[in-house]
Amino acid sequence: MTAANNSAQPRVLVVEDDENMRLSVTVELTANDLAVTGVSSLAAAERALSAGSFECAVFDRMLGDEDSVDFVHLRRKAGWSVPVLFLTARDTLTDRVAGFEHGGDDYLVKPFAMAEMTARVLVLCRRAGAGRPAVLRYADLEMDCARKQVHRGGALLTLSDKEFAVLEMLLAEPEQAMSRAKLIEHCWDASTDPLSNVVDVAVKRLRRKLGEPELIHAVRGVGYRLAR
Repeated sequence: MTAANNSAQPRVLVVEDDENMRLSVTVELTANDLAVTGVSSLAAAERALSAGSFECAVFDRMLGDEDSVDFVHLRRKAGWSVPVLFLTARDTLTDRVAGFEHGGDDYLVKPFAMAEMTARVLVLCRRAGAGRPAVLRYADLEMDCARKQVHRGGALLTLSDKEFAVLEMLLAEPEQAMSRAKLIEHCWDASTDPLSNVVDVAVKRLRRKLGEPELIHAVRGVGYRLAR
């Protein structure tokens, strides 16, 4: 796995089993101020998506015997919303339509110009940044992201900055397991020990403030998820 990590940069996952192509795409995107994680298989992509969040994902269509369209389709059905660009040598109309119908946001046929690929990725990253609603809701919980206000059952809650950040991450992907590593990456600074218990402490306080019925549930070996 190759990675360029800078929390201020849009993050892009590149899934490509051709090492030279993966390196070329990574170098090009990194040169355009994007933080790139490159992997060679869908299994590695699954691990990367569980460990961190991305503004865009770039998938080679065929990875060995696997079609990444099926992988994206299953994640879309589970509520995954990260914009996806498919890179592929499959250039028939049927192939392109299948890519869009199964969750792709854009489709670029090989061989392609790196400048065009980069432009398309940047557009998808901007779309992801603008895509989160100003108000997040789940059950009787409501978060106004702009005003930094949280209500449950109509009652205003007083949360610390870290508690608000953790709850915002969980609300953005309700009913999806969120790893402790991903929560630390987004809610704490880079000096925080990924093995510390800061997430568990924040969740304990959140649970107390949110009251009953409990909405934040532990996912064994992973982290937490927001669910009824």
